[in-house]
Amino acid sequence: MGNKNIAIVLAAGQGKRMKTNKQKQFLELAGKPLLYYSLKCFQGSPTIDEIVLVTGQEEIAYCQSEIVDKYKFDKVTKVIAGGKERYHSVYEGLKACEDCKLVFIHDGARPFIDEGIIKRTKEAAENYHACVAAVKSKDTVKLSDEQDFVKETPKREQIWIVQTPQVFEYHLAHVAYGKCIAQGLKNITDDAMVIEAMTSYKVKLIESDYRNIKITTPEDLEIAKILVESC
Repeated sequence: MGNKNIAIVLAAGQGKRMKTNKQKQFLELAGKPLLYYSLKCFQGSPTIDEIVLVTGQEEIAYCQSEIVDKYKFDKVTKVIAGGKERYHSVYEGLKACEDCKLVFIHDGARPFIDEGIIKRTKEAAENYHACVAAVKSKDTVKLSDEQDFVKETPKREQIWIVQTPQVFEYHLAHVAYGKCIAQGLKNITDDAMVIEAMTSYKVKLIESDYRNIKITTPEDLEIAKILVESC
């Protein structure tokens, strides 16, 4: 068991749905790169000891000079290249962690993480080994069959919309991801799926914040501009 709480911030996505040639994590939000905001939160958090930033191979120098050095994010100890898919990038981040106790895996395109979310997920990971930030669904959800007819309507009070950070005991996450990569699992859309598939541990859902949105489309960026102005 290590001693440090380390945040792995993922900034290697291509952002195809953003309909721009610029990667979404580098788009400007109130005069700063989108990625700046989550790094700033982890930088200022007394809970987080170090940050590992995972980006594309060609963006390493840009991230180091134009974000890490420019904004004096000295908790960022490593800027490394990710992999083909998100889960490959997470595994690269995990391998780069040293002396880690808890690992906070966070999407760099979620700029509105705050200290409350960090504290709640830390406490849950200490108590339950694995947890994810999430919010309860405001809408009724339908499950469909292959022909897009309604197959089932689950109880709304049991439906959660999963966010990040997703926080785990480091050894648990590292071993689970190692097995996932070795077995060549695909269609991995979040980190909790790896823990669920590769271990016997249950993942605890922890109340997050509806403002902790992921910037995926141009409409999301417009919403983010309103939110950042209100902060």
